[in-house]
Amino acid sequence: MSDWLDYAQYHPGGKRTVAGTLKVLAGLSSPQLGDARDILVYLPPSYGDAGRRFPVLYMQDGQNLFDEATSYAGEWQVDETLEQLSREGIEAIVVGVVNAVGVANAPNRRYAEYTPFADDQGEGGEGDRYLAFLVESVKPCVDRAFRSAPGRDQTGIAGSSLGGLISLYAFFRYPQVFGLAGVFSPAFEIGAARFYPFMEQASFSGGKIYMDVGTLEARGLEPDPDVMQELSDLYLYDVRRMRDLLLAKGYREGQDLLYFEEQGGIHHESAWARRLPAALKFLFIR
Repeated sequence: MSDWLDYAQYHPGGKRTVAGTLKVLAGLSSPQLGDARDILVYLPPSYGDAGRRFPVLYMQDGQNLFDEATSYAGEWQVDETLEQLSREGIEAIVVGVVNAVGVANAPNRRYAEYTPFADDQGEGGEGDRYLAFLVESVKPCVDRAFRSAPGRDQTGIAGSSLGGLISLYAFFRYPQVFGLAGVFSPAFEIGAARFYPFMEQASFSGGKIYMDVGTLEARGLEPDPDVMQELSDLYLYDVRRMRDLLLAKGYREGQDLLYFEEQGGIHHESAWARRLPAALKFLFIR
C-alpha cells in the first residue's frame, strides 16, 4: 500500500472537512479511458483493529463525497455518515472515483462517461468504457490494497443524477460484480430511448437496489417557477416509471428494492447526504 497517501498529504493545507481515515491513490492509469484518475478510499473505524474483510461501495463524483474543499456544490458527508453508522455496527469501505485529474468536476467527461447510451444529439454514451475502468482497473487495485470483501453480494455501486443512471446500469451490465446499487435522483431522461428498452430486456439480478427522487428536482436549476415545476414533474415521472419496471421485473418493495420520494427534495448534494444513511442501512444490513 506504499503508493497510497493519507488524505492530508494529497490535499495539504487549507480547510478540510474529512472525518476518519481517507486514503488516496493519485493518478491510477486508465487504459480504458486513456488518462489517469485519482482514487479516494474511506476506511471504516475498526479497519485497523479487525482482521475481517469489509463490504465495498464504489461511488461516482469522488471529489464531492468527503471534503467540502474539493466539492462542486457541497459534499455528501459520506465519511461523517459512516463514522456515525459504525456505532450501529454498519461499516463499509467506500471508493470514490474522481472525475478527472486536475479538472474540477470535469463536466464534459462526466456526461460522456456516466451515460450508457448517447442522447438525442448523439452526445455521451461512453458508460461502458467507464465501467470497464471500474471493473478491470479500480476494483482489482482496491482488492489488492485493502481487506475488501470481493464477492458481488458485498460489492455495491452508487451515485446521483447521471451517477445514479450509470450505477443502475452497472448493476445490470455487470451482475457478476455488483450486487448492490444506490441510485439517487437518477437522470433517466438521458438516452432514455435506449435505456428503458435495455432495462426491460435485462434479466433479473439478485441483490439490493436503493432508489430515490425528490419532488422538486429542478428547483435551483431552473429560475422560471412554472418550468421548474414541469421539469420536476417529468423527472419524477421518469423515476416512477423505472420503479414500476423494477417491480414488474420481480423486485420486492422493502426487501430487495427500497424506493423513496422526498417531498420538496431538490437536485443537490445536501439532499443526497440527507438520504444517504437510510440507503446505506438498507444496502448493508443483511
